Amino acid sequence: MAAGATARPVAAATGERGATVWLTGLPSAGKTTLARAAAERLHATGRRAEVLDGDEIRRFLSQGLGFSRADRHTNVQRIGFVAELLARNGVTALVPVIAPYADSRNAVRGRHEANGTQYLEVHVATPVEVCSARDVKGLYAKQAAGELTGLTGVDDPYEVPKRPELRIRTQGRSVADTAAELHSFLSKRGLA
Repeated sequence: MAAGATARPVAAATGERGATVWLTGLPSAGKTTLARAAAERLHATGRRAEVLDGDEIRRFLSQGLGFSRADRHTNVQRIGFVAELLARNGVTALVPVIAPYADSRNAVRGRHEANGTQYLEVHVATPVEVCSARDVKGLYAKQAAGELTGLTGVDDPYEVPKRPELRIRTQGRSVADTAAELHSFLSKRGLA
């Protein structure tokens, strides 16, 4: 390729549409489990999908950022940039990241819209009591013991999405059931 030339996005070459599917919700809401199950379903049908796990992103792209509002915003913007890059190249980027502030999520949505890339917000709506009982990473127990402060949804804000494209309630439901709901939602948008 000549210097200064840009490659055509894969999506344009293959016709496959990508999108960013941002799964927001409280810690232990089931975001990552749902994203991984949805990715498996997409892969099984031949679709290109990647899960951008928040913990992995913090380890590899956002190491050194803390949990202040400004650092959380920076982290969300970095993840949003990577997701949009994947999505515009025909990959469904499943992003199970809390992203507690509406303005951060809206900034990511705005970047996608400016680039003509589909962005879908999915609120994984699990009550804090259920999340606390699941406590996958032991965060709620640490917060209750006074070993941790700034836990999203407990002693740090979580701004519930007002109009997500989809709200999935996980309480009392299996992973297979919620993954089927998400897959159906993506199918209706030509993404599965």
